[in-house]
Amino acid sequence: MIEAWYARVAQNVERVMVGQEEALRLMLAGVLAGGHVLLEDVPGTGKTTLARALAVSLGLGFKRVQFTPDLLPSDLTGVNVWQDGAFRFVPGPVFTQVLLADEINRATPKTQSALLEAMAEGQVTVDGETRPLEAPFFVVATQNPIEMDGTFPLPEAQLDRFLLRLRLGYPAAEEEVRMLERLRARHPIEALEPVSDAAEVRSMQQALAGLRMEPELVRYVVDLVRATRSDPDVALGASPRAALALQRTAMALAALAGRDYVLPDDVKRAAGPVLEHRIIVRPEVRIEGVTAAEVVTRALAAVAVPTEELG
Repeated sequence: MIEAWYARVAQNVERVMVGQEEALRLMLAGVLAGGHVLLEDVPGTGKTTLARALAVSLGLGFKRVQFTPDLLPSDLTGVNVWQDGAFRFVPGPVFTQVLLADEINRATPKTQSALLEAMAEGQVTVDGETRPLEAPFFVVATQNPIEMDGTFPLPEAQLDRFLLRLRLGYPAAEEEVRMLERLRARHPIEALEPVSDAAEVRSMQQALAGLRMEPELVRYVVDLVRATRSDPDVALGASPRAALALQRTAMALAALAGRDYVLPDDVKRAAGPVLEHRIIVRPEVRIEGVTAAEVVTRALAAVAVPTEELG
């Protein structure tokens, strides 16, 4: 069921995006797992287009906010205004289902933190009144890792709220040729139609709970996360929330592959996107070129993979 849904949605998105099959698979895994995604890459690689195409294909409401230093928390969450003798709530762009937070690191920490309640609890509190967001609610945030002037790096607590961090990278030469051919006239996203809806997405998310994950694989997830904490080059290792995120993402990848059970390869596939942004490398080794990606690679190499037959 989930595999057929994935094939339908992926085929539709690929009418717009070229050569981003793995990023799309992981983003849909994020949707299934009920998480949020941070897209970190240079401008012009298709981050905004991918988010918009995914929202349209899923039949979900979509809003885009350009984050800037003068953006206020109320510009996101909404505000109460006095009208006709009473206060009336005017909802902000966060009241949608897919929110694209473009260049999130250009807004101040106060504005960035306005998203925390929405991302963690699916609700927004304004002037003491809590208002639920419509499910599913999915944040896609982007940031440029190269240009640092005028930016406010996301704090660790907020980075930890993103289920996945992905990098799209540049397309292969043949893929770039196909892209240019498609975009000679009208952009294909203008004609893109939904192939799913919110009710079906919620149904897919609920179906994920039926997947089996053997105790040996649960232990494998825990051992990988703990290995990042004991690495001598790490100042801050992956949190317990990271273990939950790794488990949920591995389950979602298994479901997208048409299985009702998780394999070690699902965990390995999810490890980088789930763990890297949650790890802080010690400054003295960072200047020597040690990265969080290297720490995850070392953990995968050091932790024994379950060898018993699974599934």
